[in-house]
Amino acid sequence: MARTERKKSRSGIYHIMLRGINRQTIFEDEEDKRKFLETLKKYKDISQYQLYSYCLMDNHVHLLMREMDETIAEAIKRISSSYVYWYNLKYERVGHLFQDRFKSENVESNVYFLTVLRYIHQNPLKAGLENSVWKCRWTSIHEYVQKVDMVDIDWGFRLFSEDRKQAIQLFIQYMQQQNHDECLDEEVKVRLSDSEVKKYLNEMGITHSSNLQKLDKEERDRILIMLKELKGVNLRQLSRITGISKSVIHRVR
Repeated sequence: MARTERKKSRSGIYHIMLRGINRQTIFEDEEDKRKFLETLKKYKDISQYQLYSYCLMDNHVHLLMREMDETIAEAIKRISSSYVYWYNLKYERVGHLFQDRFKSENVESNVYFLTVLRYIHQNPLKAGLENSVWKCRWTSIHEYVQKVDMVDIDWGFRLFSEDRKQAIQLFIQYMQQQNHDECLDEEVKVRLSDSEVKKYLNEMGITHSSNLQKLDKEERDRILIMLKELKGVNLRQLSRITGISKSVIHRVR
């Protein structure tokens, strides 16, 4: 069945979501996220798109972009192909990483532009990963209020006020407002940090990985099963924290 052609945005502005195939993790660590941002910046110069905001989650990415001479589809293809090539080399894997076709929606009014801008910056909050937009490290919000690196901030600020000082204050207030915005909604894959998993182990009396390794097999496996049932953990992470191989953890039932 032929794909439906994307409807062209009259403004040239799109809200883009790139997600991992089968919703798998696309950023295993901070180096991966930094590499994706480097790629985004590199192709901004090449493809000449304008970038208004971004948010990097563990298994998907939100972008607010305007296409210029090159179509948004061509620009996204460049970005994703470059990142996947690097990712596959790093993790010694082959094949696709992103879902075959990225999701997009047209942004054709100033009101909806601001809605998407806030939605992207608040994405980690809606996932329950942070309690403040200012704590969200992997979004573009800090480029608006601190130092610009690659985000085109002028368009968004002008929608608040021609006076830059007033625009910044209005932007800050707007980004903190609670709302029920739904833009290209995606079920977020929440991941627990290593420190959160270790805290959970401490509560069970396991203060060090060697304590777990010294337990008899039945008791050790009971704890491993409980760890595997935690929402937001993966085998690689559990192996790193416990010092027990992924294959052993995988076999525990």
